Amino acid sequence: MAIVHATDQDFKEQTKEGLVLVDFWATWCGPCKMIAPVLEELDGDLNGKAKIVKVDVDENQATAGEFGIMSIPTLVLFKDGEIVDKVVGFQPKEQLSALIEKHA
Repeated sequence: MAIVHATDQDFKEQTKEGLVLVDFWATWCGPCKMIAPVLEELDGDLNGKAKIVKVDVDENQATAGEFGIMSIPTLVLFKDGEIVDKVVGFQPKEQLSALIEKHA
């Protein structure tokens, strides 16, 4: 499954079904750049277990504000539209994988 870039307009649609790991990020954020290849690799390993969605906080301030995103990267795990977990800062692939497995 490919990583999806969500906007304020389609965020709810992108997160309403199944497990969705949302990466709140920005182009100028160093740790966000470090986690991008980790998310790409993780996406390849998930085999449809979960979807990965990226939200640029500069371009989608309403969504970032709605979820109180203060630090980036912030990764929020949704299950059927509800928040079930959240981590802030760079995370290794193993930790993100374990986070998803915990709620799968």
